[in-house]
This record gives sequence, C-alpha cells and structure tokens, in this order.
Amino acid sequence: MEGERMCAFAEKAINEIKKTFENCYDFQIRALNAGGKGKFPAHIFFIDGLVSGVDLSENVIRPMTDWTRFERVDDIREFVRMITGGVVYNHTVRMRMNADEAIDDLLSGFCGVIFDQYPAILTFETRSADKRGIDQPKEEKVEKGAKDTFIEILKTNTMLIRRRIKDKNLKIEQVVLGEKTNTAVAMVYIDGYTNPEIVSKVRERLGNIKSEGILSTSDIEENIADAPKSVFPQLLTTERPDKFCLNIIEGRVGIITDGLPVGILAPGTFSQFFKVPEDKAHHYVIVTLLTMLRYAALLMSLLLPAFYVAIAMYHQEMIPTKLLQSIIDSKQSVPFPTAIEVILMLLSFELLQEAGLRLPNPVGETVSIIGALIVGQSAVEAQIVSPVVIIVVAFAGIAGYTMPNQDMSAALRICRFILVIAAILAGMFGLAIVSCLIIYHLCTLSTFGVPYMDPFAGSDARNIIKALSREPVMERQEKDETLFFGGDEK
Repeated sequence: MEGERMCAFAEKAINEIKKTFENCYDFQIRALNAGGKGKFPAHIFFIDGLVSGVDLSENVIRPMTDWTRFERVDDIREFVRMITGGVVYNHTVRMRMNADEAIDDLLSGFCGVIFDQYPAILTFETRSADKRGIDQPKEEKVEKGAKDTFIEILKTNTMLIRRRIKDKNLKIEQVVLGEKTNTAVAMVYIDGYTNPEIVSKVRERLGNIKSEGILSTSDIEENIADAPKSVFPQLLTTERPDKFCLNIIEGRVGIITDGLPVGILAPGTFSQFFKVPEDKAHHYVIVTLLTMLRYAALLMSLLLPAFYVAIAMYHQEMIPTKLLQSIIDSKQSVPFPTAIEVILMLLSFELLQEAGLRLPNPVGETVSIIGALIVGQSAVEAQIVSPVVIIVVAFAGIAGYTMPNQDMSAALRICRFILVIAAILAGMFGLAIVSCLIIYHLCTLSTFGVPYMDPFAGSDARNIIKALSREPVMERQEKDETLFFGGDEK
C-alpha cells in the first residue's frame, strides 16, 4: 500500500484544511505510518495549544502506529474498524465526511487523522486540560453554603450542576452561537417540571441569536430579553453553582456559556433579585427580617436623596423646627444650592465606586477609604457641602450596597439620579410623578411570559407574603414555587 497514490477524498481534504489554516503558526500537520511499517499512510493534524501533547502521543499516535497490533491486518476498512472499536485509547471518536466538520472539531480541541486510502476523516478528542481551578466566589459572598464557583470550561460547569441535581429528567441542551466564535451554549432545565412554554421560548430565542461572537453575558442577555432597552435586569446572573441549581429546582431555565464563568437564569422577576441562597440556610425569622430590610434599603437608596432635595427646596414646612434650624445653620457658609450639593456628592460617590472597582484590590480599597475621607470630611471642613447632604448621600449609598444583585443595584442608581432631577424641577410633585412612571414601567414588563412584578402585582396576599418572608421548612411547599413560574403541578 505504500506505493499507492492518495485517494481523491484525502487529497482534497488535506488541501482544504491546509488552506483554511494558512499562516497559522499553531496549526500542525505531519505524516504518519499507521499500522506500522508503512501499511496505511496517513496525516494527523491539530491546533497546538488546544490539545494535550501527552494525550495525543500516548492515546492516539502510539496505539495507531504499533505494528504488533495490526500485523495481520491488510485491509484499510478493517484497520479503521479496529481503531474506532477501541484500539485507540480515546473516549470520543467521530467520523467526519467532509473537511468543514473536521475543522470545527479541530477548533474544539480535537485532533484529526486522514488516511490516504480511506474516504473519511477520524477525529479524536484530545483537549488540553489547562484551565483555571474551581475557586471560591469572588463577587457573591458565601456565608453558609458551597464554596465553589463556575469557571470558563463548559463541561466543568455542567459537572458542577450534575453533582447537585441528580435527577434523570435534568436536560442539558447545547447550541452553537456566534458566526466567528462558534461558542457552545447549554440550556439547563428539568423536563416535566419546568414550564414547557418558558423552555420553548428560551430555546427559540437562543436559536434566533445572530451575532459575530459570544464573548460576554450581554451578547446573550440583550438578545433574549423581552425589553432589552429597559435598565432593569430581566435575567438573573450568578457565579455560584448552588444558587444556579436552586433556581433550576424552582422552575427556571438556566443558560451556561463556554468561556464565561457565569450562569444566566430565566425568567428573572423583581423579587428574585432580592434573594440569596443563604435565605434557605438561616432561620426563617431571621430571613424574613433581612428580606424586609432589603426592601426598606431599596426605598431608602432610591428615594432618600430626591426626598431631601424636594423638602429642602420646596417643602421646608415638612421639616421639624429644630432640624430645619440645624440645616439652615450648616448651610450658612456653603456657596452652592442644595440641588448642586446633592448632584455633586452623588457624582463623587459614583466616581469613588468606579475607581474602587477598576483598580487592583489592595489599591482600590485604599482609594475608596482615602477618597471617602477626603470627599467627606475635607468637603465639609472647606464648607463646600453641608454635613446633612453628606449623611443623606452616604445613607443612600450604603443602602444600595445591600442589594444582592449588582445589575439591579446599577438600575437603582440610574433611577436615583432621575428622581433627584425630578425633585429639583418640581419638588414632591415631580418625585411622585416619576415614581409612578417607574412603577408603571415595572408593571408593564414581562419576562418570558411571566409578569416582572409577580407576585406584587396581580397576585393574592399569600404570594406577596411569601415573597417578603420565608416559611419554616416543614411548612414550605416546593411545588408552589414552581407553580409561581407556571410549572405543571405533579
């Protein structure tokens, strides 16, 4: 067979693959004497860096070139049958009938083998094991829960989910998105338990995504959200597998993306952004009080600066006499009006927060502390702003940090500025009008057929109480949580 000419399929496939990876230094292709002693000439090709050199050498090349295994084999078809039957030590082997399919495998960490006299391409998974280890969550704090987090490898993330949800009905469907990146995206749900309408909507919207690449969560979120122009998040994101699995059990659909250490959950209702996995771990009385505290902090963070501006500029009669006198005394030497003071301090607070996020951790913490001292104490001593404004803005900022979800926190910060501007222009009337508009906007939103404000709008008192509290474990009915999202009762 050594002297036989290469078949047309093999010659064409090798030329197409070489042309595709022309000027790619990491593309490797070499001749191979498969079967030993030149019995079955072949070419093996792979992307250096995407494959493990040890696995490629020990599990593919070595058994394929061991002549003692194929001493009595003279037919190429029998040789290929033996390889695909287990002679090559590889858990995944695929037979590709054209070069394009083989190229897709190469870009996913496979190596390919083309035999000179066989009209097909064999690809073996030899993906490199280089990856970031499973670490503790960095953005979401853990008090009483698992200390692992999602990483950038899709298979590792699905493994973390399977370890927690050992249900035979757990489905993980995969689609490939991004014309340039060909990113694997997995949809996770429990068949027969999750609302099938939500599952079909998520599947349809993922299939309709037309994007050059999937490199961030927004590439998926903005393409499948019902109202992508709204500042309020409609999909829940988390880096914690325990939180992800908890929401899957409650009837949501999860989305995990290869290359992103974040899970996306749909639908994301308003109340869900105020819950944390530790709500299941703490005593129900403590959880109820903490949940109410979060909603109180929501109102304080959103309304306090605008409320102060409104009463200080238009409705001084609402302030108690002694407090009013204290405010007047503190503003005697301040050159700016109340509106400028509040806007200036809110902007300073946002600048400090952004600086703390962008700088390295040790430097960011130092900048935040020193900046707060300078902006706060020095501004008061220099009589640029009044102490009352510092207190109001600080309370609003601290209250905003109680939000468990950063996307919701960012939306509230935007609304805080809008409400302050409305209070500057029209006092309490402007504050009331814009507040009503925000509530109206929230009530008109829906996410995958579920009202965004459910259960606060259009629901009975029992569901509202459940959103603000937690029942004892013995009395809690998990079915109701699934029915909350439209799941079928079993």
